Amino acid sequence: MRHNLLYVFDNLEFGGGERGFVQIINSLNRTKYKIMVACLPTEVFVEKVKGDEVQINSVDMRNRFNPMVILRLVNLMKRENVDIVHSQGARADFFARMAAKLAGVPIVISTVQMPVEGFNVSTIKRLIYTVLNRFSERFVDRFIVTSTALEKTLIEKHSIQSQRIVKIYNGVEVDEYSMTDEERMCRRLCFRKELGLEGKIPIVGVIGRLVWQKGFEYFIEAIPEVLNKITNVRFLVVGEGVLKNELAARCKRLNLSEEIIFTGFRDDVKDILSSIDIFVMPSLLEGLPMVLLEAMSMAKPIAATDIEGIQEMLENGITGLLVPPRDPKSLSEAIAGLLNHRDKAFLIGATARKVVEARFRVDVMVQKVEEVYGELLRQNCYQVHD
Repeated sequence: MRHNLLYVFDNLEFGGGERGFVQIINSLNRTKYKIMVACLPTEVFVEKVKGDEVQINSVDMRNRFNPMVILRLVNLMKRENVDIVHSQGARADFFARMAAKLAGVPIVISTVQMPVEGFNVSTIKRLIYTVLNRFSERFVDRFIVTSTALEKTLIEKHSIQSQRIVKIYNGVEVDEYSMTDEERMCRRLCFRKELGLEGKIPIVGVIGRLVWQKGFEYFIEAIPEVLNKITNVRFLVVGEGVLKNELAARCKRLNLSEEIIFTGFRDDVKDILSSIDIFVMPSLLEGLPMVLLEAMSMAKPIAATDIEGIQEMLENGITGLLVPPRDPKSLSEAIAGLLNHRDKAFLIGATARKVVEARFRVDVMVQKVEEVYGELLRQNCYQVHD
């Protein structure tokens, strides 16, 4: 006896949101749920999904205004007699909600990692996105948010009743980030050798999509001041995105081409985190960033911006150093402070690891998502399918 469960997301980039869906898909009881996915089936996503029984349907949602996507989803939902639709991302949310309404799907859930007002698009596009999103929100039974800040945004700016919102923190596979000193050193040396860096030189790194929300330009602008205090340091920018050329040009203007390495997209985050000494998150806008949980799980000393979302994860001076956003000088002081005071940096990293173990485990996250499914299924008194 299984419920038919369809996940819908655009999967244009494999970020924290996509990672969260993979975690849920791989952890759910397959005897209880028939799991289907509608997305752009990128190689990264397909490789990470475990089990041949997961039905992956190729649906291209890059064009938000393509009604054929809705029709395709409607046909899929009717053919598979879908019980629950769970979507994420602005395009996927709109398509999934409209299709579920037309197909008569009894339960619709949306996970919100970033509200539409935070998108880096033109004013006209943002207005259109907002109108379409607000219209389709009425068809959602539960919104899952990853932080108190997002919960507040939906209540105050989207006028969504609090009882329709459930806060579930992102989770990380904490045990997978526990390594012996030998394993950690092996990963560190191999990664550094690949980059042509010696084993002892300090490395400070950022990881994420190269988009405005991540604030990587302020990280780059902080580097000259760090180098004024500590000369023998290298810096990593890990990720791909629309701002890659602009960030590279900024490095060139600041004469930092020798000190900064752009690695492009990497999926070996454990090797990266094993190799760096300080993890930096200079973001301007976040939900509850997965990569920050990974850095905490690896007990990395962290310098980050003091913004909503990150504030729920880090306590200034205890589990990280928090600085104002868009403030390269304060960020440089935090980075240099962690590099110069290794005992303090070690304690901050170790304490951050304990916080992840207590609050941000992936098994807890999956359990709470399943509880949402169970509650809505009971409320609907819905008949299961063989």
